[in-house]
Amino acid sequence: MTKKLLLFFLIISITPLILGQSETYIVKRASFSSDKYDEFSPVYFKNGIVFCSNRNLGFSNRTTSQNKGLFKICYVDTTGKLDWESAKLFSKSLTTIFNDGPVTFNALLDTIYYSRNQDVNSKLSDISGQRNKLGVFSASFVDGQWTKIRELRFNNEWFNVTTPCLSPDGNRLYFASDKAGGYGGLDLYYSERKNDYWTDPVNLGPAINTSGNEAYPFLNDLGELFYSSDGLPGLGGKDIFFSRISDSTWLAPIHLDAPINSKADDFGLITNAVMSEGYFSTNRDKSFDIYHFTTIIPQSLYNNIQRENNYCYTFTDSGSIVVDSINLKYVWDFGDAQKAFGVRTHHCFKGAGKYSVKLNIVERNSGNLFFSKLIYNLELLDYKQPYINSPDIAGKGEIINFDGLKSNIPGFRILNYSWNFKDGARANGSNVKHAFKERGEYTVNLELTLQSESNGNIHKTGVSKKISVFNDAQEKAAYLAKLTLSGSSLPLIGKSTNTVIKTQYSAEAQFRNDAVFNVELLSSRKKIGADNKIFRKVPNKYTITERIDPLDSTYSYIVDQQMSLMATYPAYKELFELGFKDVRTKIYVLTDPSEKELHNLIRINGAFADSYFDSSNKLTSNAYIMLDQIVKLLKKYTSLGLEVAVHSDNSGSAEASLTLSQQRSQLLVNYLISRGISQGRLLATGFGGSKPIAPNYLEKDRKLNRRIDFIILK
Repeated sequence: MTKKLLLFFLIISITPLILGQSETYIVKRASFSSDKYDEFSPVYFKNGIVFCSNRNLGFSNRTTSQNKGLFKICYVDTTGKLDWESAKLFSKSLTTIFNDGPVTFNALLDTIYYSRNQDVNSKLSDISGQRNKLGVFSASFVDGQWTKIRELRFNNEWFNVTTPCLSPDGNRLYFASDKAGGYGGLDLYYSERKNDYWTDPVNLGPAINTSGNEAYPFLNDLGELFYSSDGLPGLGGKDIFFSRISDSTWLAPIHLDAPINSKADDFGLITNAVMSEGYFSTNRDKSFDIYHFTTIIPQSLYNNIQRENNYCYTFTDSGSIVVDSINLKYVWDFGDAQKAFGVRTHHCFKGAGKYSVKLNIVERNSGNLFFSKLIYNLELLDYKQPYINSPDIAGKGEIINFDGLKSNIPGFRILNYSWNFKDGARANGSNVKHAFKERGEYTVNLELTLQSESNGNIHKTGVSKKISVFNDAQEKAAYLAKLTLSGSSLPLIGKSTNTVIKTQYSAEAQFRNDAVFNVELLSSRKKIGADNKIFRKVPNKYTITERIDPLDSTYSYIVDQQMSLMATYPAYKELFELGFKDVRTKIYVLTDPSEKELHNLIRINGAFADSYFDSSNKLTSNAYIMLDQIVKLLKKYTSLGLEVAVHSDNSGSAEASLTLSQQRSQLLVNYLISRGISQGRLLATGFGGSKPIAPNYLEKDRKLNRRIDFIILK
């Protein structure tokens, strides 16, 4: 390898240290623009530029009172010899005795829209007449000639319509007009094409227009707007501004950097989609001239504030289903080999990706699964954006490493990284270094030039990030300590815009429907049968019910059903200790109409023995209300049977409690029989205190155990 090549590779491999300011643009007067005549409003056309000029083109060109020629539409081929003598008249058929231009073309270059006086048949002395306003006209290129000249419908003898520009898709025509109802002198408007009809003009609004004059609109291939204004803060005269639409709204205009803008009048800019080069008009050298510009460091235009990819969240249970935390605990499984405990917890994932999150309720002592509360698929996404990877804080004079390598722009190849440190320094490259010389807060901009992988189109996008710079290490450390003390709460999972949650199962969601809780001994793809010997250890006080799920043909064997989750825990615990290691409590959404109606009756009227029986063990009015509703239910569903099961607490002897519960159960059944329900459809059962659903230490818990179960028998 030669020394020159070695030096070249060394230079491009060294990460640059930013030391000074770089100009945004380099400008130079176009070689076809003269200092003797005026030229302005360039437009791309085929291999060259169409523009307006009052130069002598070798034909009788009338002059104004200032002894200058009238403006005509000219063309210069920029691929040939580039000097002002190379320009020629664009089309005689479009030339009038008055001023002609500026112009704009459609994408096929076979239709032109151009500005001129509305009346071209008057005398030249009428050029400044108050009634001979400017308008926009169209013409078509047919058989080598521009013909079929037509006036656009919104021209009006009372106001001017001028400086037209067609949108890239050809469906909108932008222009300037001083028509009544605007914000100032000339305002920018657009009209939409509906087949061959142009709609009434629409003002671009106060974000674009001012009390001054706005004109010379130009839209690049991305539909972004450049225009001139003398009503916005600038360097003087007309300046060139940039805007684009976001969510149907024009963003606040951005002033283009010098030397495109100057203290003179600057207007009529054209450029490509990434603004790497282009042309504009200016009178900074006494006459109006067309200048060519080249972008050295891309100017930051509407960079979004960088969004930080968040992988840390707060997880919490809604609490709709009450869980007793004395015997049970919440276990979060985050799908990344990490677990956490508690109703509310925090977790940080390692990065973007897909995770299966589960919330289970397990026994504290055994660790056995009692109830599954939640299962969902979580996808953490990195924001689709350019990304500035750097510290958020630094000391004055400290060299900071900046890189854009974490930029996430799917479908695009990054062609260039451009940095603006907002302290006068700029740089290019994916990795750069910079040191801020003064204390303060700086908004660093990173702009990317992108190429689409699908169609090769060039785009630009950018992002900004705030960097806090302190005087010294001590001040920086104090700030960090204060930040640590203040702390910051982690967002709730699902509240961030870079998360996607697809719920697979939610007991809380099912609980909002007509749902109950079943204690399930086991489930099987094959039919086992409730009388199978594997259930021989199940105490007689439990009735084993076989249920088949019609969706997946799974058989489940149920031994208890309650309206609250914790009411199933005693049965679950007892059966687990008897050796049924697969026992689970599961939520079950009632679908049968009779079950749903009975469930709602119990929910409304309650089913506690204390409200059904008085001190002398007689039925109360509350009992009659509930029993009469059950009579209606059984008469409505004539194929149903009903078990009336009465329970007691552990007060007194077990024998006395059993006898009392059996007597009470029979009293309830007898009343139903007296109201016309067949004895064969009813079953009276008393369990005494053998099936508690709560501890018997406190009266409030013993009251829960003194209950009545109404169980449908089919």
